[in-house]
Amino acid sequence: MESKQAPAEDEGASIDLFKLSSRWVSSDDSSAVAAMASEEEPSHLNTFNSSGMFHMVSTDKMSVQYVGSPQHGYDVGAVQANCPAPTRRIAYYFEMTVKNAGQKGQVAIGFTTKEFNLRRQPGWEANSCGYHGDDGYLYHGQGKGEPFGPTYTSDDTVGAGINYASQEFFFTKNGELVGTVCKDIKGDLYPTIAVHGPNEEVTVNFGKQPFRFDIVAFMLKEKRKQDELIDKLTLPSNVSHWVVRSYLLHYGYQDTVNSFDVENGIMSPYIPTVQENGFSEQGDAYALCNRKILRQLIRNGDIDAAFRNLREWYPQIVQIDTSVICFLLHSQKFIEYIREGQLMEAVDYARAELNKFFAIKPLDALLEDVVALLAYEDPSKSCVGYLLEHGQREFVADAVNAMVLTTNSDNRTPEDCSCSRLEKLLKQLTLCSLERRALNGNQGEAFDLQRVLNQGKFHC
Repeated sequence: MESKQAPAEDEGASIDLFKLSSRWVSSDDSSAVAAMASEEEPSHLNTFNSSGMFHMVSTDKMSVQYVGSPQHGYDVGAVQANCPAPTRRIAYYFEMTVKNAGQKGQVAIGFTTKEFNLRRQPGWEANSCGYHGDDGYLYHGQGKGEPFGPTYTSDDTVGAGINYASQEFFFTKNGELVGTVCKDIKGDLYPTIAVHGPNEEVTVNFGKQPFRFDIVAFMLKEKRKQDELIDKLTLPSNVSHWVVRSYLLHYGYQDTVNSFDVENGIMSPYIPTVQENGFSEQGDAYALCNRKILRQLIRNGDIDAAFRNLREWYPQIVQIDTSVICFLLHSQKFIEYIREGQLMEAVDYARAELNKFFAIKPLDALLEDVVALLAYEDPSKSCVGYLLEHGQREFVADAVNAMVLTTNSDNRTPEDCSCSRLEKLLKQLTLCSLERRALNGNQGEAFDLQRVLNQGKFHC
């Protein structure tokens, strides 16, 4: 057994472990991700922000008819959607069907900013882009257009979209992609349609009805493009193997490491080596046998045995009886009493061991959750029932594992103890994805690591 001594738990390690204890919170992370990903989507046309007496919006706010008298270029009836296009996705798309092209077919579809002059066609003014029906031209912030696609008229359906992955606008006609153009407009963009001549009438579809264009297939194709770019990246051979192995070593899964090595033909699994990617396993393998035993004891709910071994092997970890690690272990012992239905024993233990933690402000909220288990006839079905789940034992085992690793003088920072290399890589992946999105004006698919892993799209 290893009994390597180290200085008492320092302030840096305590702070790091307390950050780890924030994982105690029971709220489901998936709900937070869902809240972040949810955005208001355009559902109808805006009848308040109007261009004057040049158009009439239907009562369902889905159709527009030109009713004015066009004398010059400022007699347009442009209408924006009720809210801007959502941005936390690969692409956004909507369609417009020409019910009546009138005499000249001067209808248009595109995107504009909130301050856009709605007496002008989208694309005629700065910060706008539009595909026009009478000439098939694309107008991109100036009065002069450029050849882009076919004209469109009565009974045609055209669409406009934003590809956030490539930072482009794209336009369609009758279900077929017409073309793309660089999106150089920053900020929120509103889906916009416009009429500019007698009898012109168009109707809009924001997704309540099936689109003519297969937007789902389009987005899947864009995702495949991103995956192909990732697949072209070169990595050192077997790097994923050693990263996974370091994760198992870091958390003390000795038996799993052994099986993992045998499966991969490694005959000397516990000899620390420097791998091709340049990192050493010495730190990950530190006190592996002890950490394995401690993890198994905590996973089995034997907190007394875990305390005994810690006092024998690493007394510096538990010498401060009001430390965070002691709080986690004493709380888990209390939880085990509740799990077994030993309520009187739980009360006595709380009086003897948990009382002292109420005076520690950062821990009082967590302690209230623990003690609240006594208030329920069936605590497993209560709002604090998560404390009785197996994951809570794993959490405490992870915290103890991290503290044992802090006794290794070779560890450079507390962060090295609380986080494995695999987790650091995942953090880096998340930060890089967020940074890439920030460079695009915080537009594009919001990164969700859990979704990526569930889809099997994560590339080591």
